[in-house]
Amino acid sequence: MFKRITVVAIVLVVISAGVWFRVDGKKPTTVAKSNSTSHTTTLSSDGFNKRQYSLTDPNSIWVIVNKQHPLQPISYAPTDLRYPSVPLRVPGLPEMQMRNVAATALEQMFAAANAVGLHLVVSTAYRSYSYQQTLYDGYVSSQGQAAADQGSARPGFSEHQTGLAVDIRNSSDTCSLESCFGTTPEGEWLAANCYKYGFILRYPADKETITGYEYEPWHFRYVGTSLSNEMHKDRIETLEEFFGVSGGTTYKSTS
Repeated sequence: MFKRITVVAIVLVVISAGVWFRVDGKKPTTVAKSNSTSHTTTLSSDGFNKRQYSLTDPNSIWVIVNKQHPLQPISYAPTDLRYPSVPLRVPGLPEMQMRNVAATALEQMFAAANAVGLHLVVSTAYRSYSYQQTLYDGYVSSQGQAAADQGSARPGFSEHQTGLAVDIRNSSDTCSLESCFGTTPEGEWLAANCYKYGFILRYPADKETITGYEYEPWHFRYVGTSLSNEMHKDRIETLEEFFGVSGGTTYKSTS
């Protein structure tokens, strides 16, 4: 009788252990709880940690800013801005600055482009809340709000306000801030190589319903090399698709 009880106890222990460990000895992948920002698992199939950085903290290099996700606080301003040591459209202009980590990566990317005979220039980078307000109001005045919302961001909803985004042009000023920049040697090189330096082409072609913006082959966003390489490997172009975050062309109300 004692032997039977012992055997049953051992079986229960083994079954209980099986709940927590797979036969290969590893814990099963943890499924993240759903929230308003993300509905992804903590780990991707290859073990990439999608919760390594916050998607909502404005200081995070993974913060997602789009028409459904404004910065919090909406008037956020980074504290570690500096001028990257690269050609700048207007040296000394505050809008030429980037956050330190992004500026360092940009310097490396520009140096690599220069090594193959391509000469890049920062067109604009950081934009404060007040500066974006001025730009947006100007577009509304000249084009109407619908057109302004399609081609520009409202203050508090702009990636440029994070200090992690940069608009790039070539030294010949060919197709600056135009879709044809994507067909220039510089535009093609950036699209193919930016991931090596932690950047992504933030607004790719045919993704307006996801990102909320038309194709902008000049607009690049720093996210760090771990994420940029993972997205490149998985052939996923947008942050919204990679993290399962809402986007689109309709603005979220902040009132």
